[in-house]
Amino acid sequence: MANKRKLKKAINLICEDLISEALAVSLYGSENHKDDVESVFFSIVKMQADFICRISHPEPGMKAKEYYKDLKDKFAAQASDILDQIIS
Repeated sequence: MANKRKLKKAINLICEDLISEALAVSLYGSENHKDDVESVFFSIVKMQADFICRISHPEPGMKAKEYYKDLKDKFAAQASDILDQIIS
């Protein structure tokens, strides 16, 4: 398991990439994408804050390795969903 600092840094970098991708699509995409950009930005920032908070305060009663593996899987799934929203 990577330490918490590296995990937080990775989440921040992925969220920054998602925001820059959404901004690029809003600037150079069709009119349909420009309307949804604000909601996508909000969902990215909300996801980032949620997962950073979850790293700092793990659930009691779960083994650390299992908890962080589950956290990574859920983050990857949610980031993938947001990326699908940006592209479509």
